[in-house]
Amino acid sequence: MIDVRLKEKLGFASLLIATLLVVVPVILIIYLIISKGWTAITWDFLLSMPRDGMRAGGIFPAIIGTFYLVIGSIAFSLPIGVMAAIYLNEYAKDNFLTRMINLAIINLAGVSSVVYGLFGLSLFVIFFKFGVSIISGSLTLGIMTLPVIITTTREALRAVPKSFREVSFSLGTTKWQTIRHSVLPFALPGILTGAILSIGRVAGETAPILFTVAAFYLPNIPKSAFDQAMALPYHLYIISTQIPNISESYRYGTALVLVGLVVIMNLAAIIIRSKFRRKKW
Repeated sequence: MIDVRLKEKLGFASLLIATLLVVVPVILIIYLIISKGWTAITWDFLLSMPRDGMRAGGIFPAIIGTFYLVIGSIAFSLPIGVMAAIYLNEYAKDNFLTRMINLAIINLAGVSSVVYGLFGLSLFVIFFKFGVSIISGSLTLGIMTLPVIITTTREALRAVPKSFREVSFSLGTTKWQTIRHSVLPFALPGILTGAILSIGRVAGETAPILFTVAAFYLPNIPKSAFDQAMALPYHLYIISTQIPNISESYRYGTALVLVGLVVIMNLAAIIIRSKFRRKKW
């Protein structure tokens, strides 16, 4: 009995240490960003254009560009990812082809974002001649997030008990009616979890937008999906590495806005997910 309790305590201690190793660095990073960046957060910083070679002024075009890219990529990847997951989980048979597709999805989730950037440059910018534009960047980021959305959606569909499907079939419904009314409503919170994970990744990526959409400096906000755009990750990279004699608070203020934007969008998605979960359960 003593050995069992000792092993249990050692296990809990190991889990606690592992948790602290993850949580403490995150807290320290957030504290550093807030402590050094909050003095730069003003209405002029958030709502005005950059000035003086981007050493002064605001980051409004970068905020708008990041928002456009997030909305555009999710609007592209979420419907396609959900439909692909429904087909693979509900319709496709377990054969060599589907196993290869599943393996490809898993592998694509681990591909470097630089590779997606080069793919987007070749396909959307050059082949389809969309140019360096918001639509090219959104489609590239959307393809990059597809594996995450497909995987989380499939897991959400698998979590719905088979009895729900059997009861629906016993009432004479079709396959699609069963999926639409008896499966998807209960899988929706898990599907939104995939969307939340995708939002965080899209908003923070630099390499894909470097090839497909990002502009060094734009005096105006984009007016069309075929215009270039500034984005917070690329803007932060530029002011941190390419602009000399820029104030530290300006750099950390930009990082704080990026973190805040991701948190706000994630909170909105979490609230929507919670409402659907309470409604169904």
